[in-house]
Amino acid sequence: MNFSYLRREPGFYRRVFTLALPVVLQNLITTSLGFMDTFMVGLVGQEQMSAVTVANVPIYIIQLIVFGLQSGSRVLISQFWGRGDRESINRVMGIGFFVAGGISTLCALTMGLFPRQVLMLITDNARLVELGTSYIRIVGFSYILNSLSSIYIGMQQSIENPRFGMTVFAISTVCNTVGNYILIFGKLGLPALGITGAAIATFSSRVVEFVISLVYALHCKQMPLLPACILRPGKATFRSFVKFSTPVLLNETLWGTGTSLYTVIMGHMAGSTDLISAYTVAGNIDKMVTVAIFGVAAAAAVIVGKEVGMGGKNAYPIGQALTFVAFCTGFGVAIAEQLLFWLVLKPHVLPLFSMTAASASLCVTMMICYSISAPLHAFATTGIVGVLRGGGDVRIAMLIDVLPLWCLTLPLLVLLGLVLHAPIAIFCFIMATESALKVPFGLHRIRSGKWIHDVTQDLNA
Repeated sequence: MNFSYLRREPGFYRRVFTLALPVVLQNLITTSLGFMDTFMVGLVGQEQMSAVTVANVPIYIIQLIVFGLQSGSRVLISQFWGRGDRESINRVMGIGFFVAGGISTLCALTMGLFPRQVLMLITDNARLVELGTSYIRIVGFSYILNSLSSIYIGMQQSIENPRFGMTVFAISTVCNTVGNYILIFGKLGLPALGITGAAIATFSSRVVEFVISLVYALHCKQMPLLPACILRPGKATFRSFVKFSTPVLLNETLWGTGTSLYTVIMGHMAGSTDLISAYTVAGNIDKMVTVAIFGVAAAAAVIVGKEVGMGGKNAYPIGQALTFVAFCTGFGVAIAEQLLFWLVLKPHVLPLFSMTAASASLCVTMMICYSISAPLHAFATTGIVGVLRGGGDVRIAMLIDVLPLWCLTLPLLVLLGLVLHAPIAIFCFIMATESALKVPFGLHRIRSGKWIHDVTQDLNA
């Protein structure tokens, strides 16, 4: 096998590391925020922890919609950045603000007005619905502000300034953690609010994110705000945004909805509280470790997109090199995940949670399954989110990412969990290895070279 594509120009791998590291730290900070919510609420009780997990399913879908808009914008912005076209970047950002703000407002109103009805779609456990109602009402509205700041932070990542997002979310996480401690447990003379306190702390941290992003945007010289372009993006930019962002938005929404159905399926299985509790802990641990995978994917999207915007003559070998880096990263993640779990979390952290013996055993099973799938998960993520999307091949990327989940994994999980009542270990293995199904399709598409598209041509035609 020829690995000549790995011989890149001097500084290439340093550039990958430089772009990936702040994104890794940013994602680690945000996942740590989620883990601290889980950890602190878990100290109150297992039912409360499971209720927060259930309530976060629709919140997670909002996050993925915003991430889809952010990723779709990145397809255009990274290529415009390669051309040095700041006006077009502001136009794309303006459309992102309008769409993300509108969708998040609609979702927030739905969760604020009909919280019980939304939660009943996820679980038939009346106790979890009762506990999660106040949480979903408050946290839902926080994502109106978060959607706007996320679009701006995504733009900064696309113009090779990922440190800004890392800084914003670091400050936000500190605010959220302190707020959780004070409001959940009733410190500094305040009443103990439990789950509601966690929701208020999350809302406050989102306000902090928005304020910091706004102040920075008003003073940023590298990418100054151009109000005329933001408020009047133009029909040509809107057409390009719809053409390249819609598949990404559908991709993230369908993928997010599909993976959220894991919780719905578990919510209707026997012993749902134990199962969801284990999934909550294992899922948060997995997210904390796999931030390296998403960091490489984010760096790949920027590098490939900029290369295509500059002409794209080296895009193919660069894409190959980046997927190889991702695959190797996946092995490192698998090792780190197991070491972290067995040496630190299982002996020292899990005992702090109010988990039953059955739930703790399920957590161990899930962690083993996540580690087994890590290398293929890394390859698929960078191949789809980084290389194919960065190259403008958003429609095929969507099909590769979504069809295996909806056509095979979900039907199989329903069959195993709700019909056959199969052993939990088999259910967990199928759930964790969903990414493996995408690898052959992603590899074939990357090798074809048909994924390289200059998306800026629509505006220059």
